[in-house]
Amino acid sequence: MYAIVRAGGKQLKVSPGDIVRIEKPSEKVSKGQKLSLDSVIFAGEAGKEPKDPKSVTVRATVLAERRSRKVLVFKKKRTKQYRRTKGHRQNLVEIRIDAIE
Repeated sequence: MYAIVRAGGKQLKVSPGDIVRIEKPSEKVSKGQKLSLDSVIFAGEAGKEPKDPKSVTVRATVLAERRSRKVLVFKKKRTKQYRRTKGHRQNLVEIRIDAIE
């Protein structure tokens, strides 16, 4: 069984046992905490009729909190001697999908 869920502004295809990284949610999370992903877009199995996504929830466990690789943002105006460099690292949460119910 697999499900397509919306998490952190992205859509992910997950199945039980998968380990995925999502953007850190607004509420406080800690290692070992159980999460419930309710924004299921599609759920089903290969060769079977798809299930109603409103009745499906995805259960997950938080494994770790991490940060992504740095993304550099560089601005320049050619003849004005204007240069700006900024870096950004996104906070991520690594989760393991336990069950699709």
